[in-house]
Amino acid sequence: MRVRIDLMWQRLSFRTQLFLPLGASFLAVLILGGVLLQIFATGQLAEEREPGRRSIQAIATALNNTLRASDNPRQTLDAFVHSLDTSSDIQFRALGAGPTPSPKDDSRKSHGVPQWFIRLLAIPEIDAASPVMIDGQRVGDIVFLSDMSADLFEKWIGFLAFTGLVAVLMALTGTIAYVLSGSALRPMQDLGEGLTRIRQGDYTRPIPVRGPPEIRQGCEEANALAATLAQLSRDNRDLMHRLVSLQDDERRDLARELHDELGPLLFSIRAGTIALVEASPPVGNLGNPAQDLLQSVEALQQTNRRILDRLRPLYIEELGLSTSVQTLLRNFRKQAPHIVLTDTIDPDLNVIEGPSAQTVYRVTQEALTNVLRHAKAGSAHVQAIVTGETVVIEISDDGAGFPAGNVFGRGLTGMQERVRALSGSLSLLRMNERTYVRCRLPAKASRDPAS
Repeated sequence: MRVRIDLMWQRLSFRTQLFLPLGASFLAVLILGGVLLQIFATGQLAEEREPGRRSIQAIATALNNTLRASDNPRQTLDAFVHSLDTSSDIQFRALGAGPTPSPKDDSRKSHGVPQWFIRLLAIPEIDAASPVMIDGQRVGDIVFLSDMSADLFEKWIGFLAFTGLVAVLMALTGTIAYVLSGSALRPMQDLGEGLTRIRQGDYTRPIPVRGPPEIRQGCEEANALAATLAQLSRDNRDLMHRLVSLQDDERRDLARELHDELGPLLFSIRAGTIALVEASPPVGNLGNPAQDLLQSVEALQQTNRRILDRLRPLYIEELGLSTSVQTLLRNFRKQAPHIVLTDTIDPDLNVIEGPSAQTVYRVTQEALTNVLRHAKAGSAHVQAIVTGETVVIEISDDGAGFPAGNVFGRGLTGMQERVRALSGSLSLLRMNERTYVRCRLPAKASRDPAS
């Protein structure tokens, strides 16, 4: 139970956590004021009625003595009753004339004082009547009819003043707390939003430095951290760009070696094998071994061309990126005739050069290779367009999708590193029963001198 309360408390906002104790304090002060009012005001009302009780006792004693000494007690009593003012607090109530009014009955005449407040005071029952005797028989009572409306109104005004003072103090305290919490929360919210941007890789927008000194110091440290991370990100991107360039140079050199060295040798072997096939007749049921050798050499030449194509498609610089991608798609259709491949290739792709062109080609090539080997797809679509300063490549298929926990394979991981080196992004999505490989590259990076 305590853990649940702690969790509920932690979910509350800072202002709610601040104002709940203030509101509870306000209610506690009001309850304490009501208790103190009941304790002290009730006793005070009783003390204020005590002089009246003693007065009627003295008057009743004097009247009883006068009646005992009088020759006509009834006439003397009537004369005393007529001498009393009807507005006086002291009255004579004949026997059988009705019950003696209680203080609570008198309190109902208090104008402007709520009944709940009167009940809160718990006015005590005080015996304020003294008997009048004639010839040893009780003929009536001398009663004290005090008007408590003024006293109750005084207590009510005091209670209102106390409540108003507490309310004003609480409102003033709440306003000050609201303003101070706002001045502290706004910088903290800015700091939290800034740290979120830093976590997402946005180091360009500095965090506003304001608020108390402790929060200002945190904002300054976060800005310094963002500047350091921005510099590290630039250094890492430059390093990855150089690494990609070195890899491309190495692949170009290796492709040139295979093309210039291995290519002529294979051509020479193929030419000699053709001559051998023409000069050597078949041997019985064994066929012509030279013909088998020719087929092996031709297969080796095709393998060499595929390796050269994967190492570095040299015809990108000669034919342009758009034509190279179209050639890649035609080769895919030949290798996978069971997959319906559609495409949207922007002719403006030919303006992309250097590492960006190589990356666009390789991302498309790697994604189509995954479709062919792993997707078990029936259809695929390739889109490569230039929108403003961005190159957008999207390859989708209706295959089985990627396995959980293994979003990027080895090939796409390498492509992601190339894309990040060019300040781009590569993502893998699964929507509407289709798998999407999306890549975005800045078009201006294609003209980088480092390429």
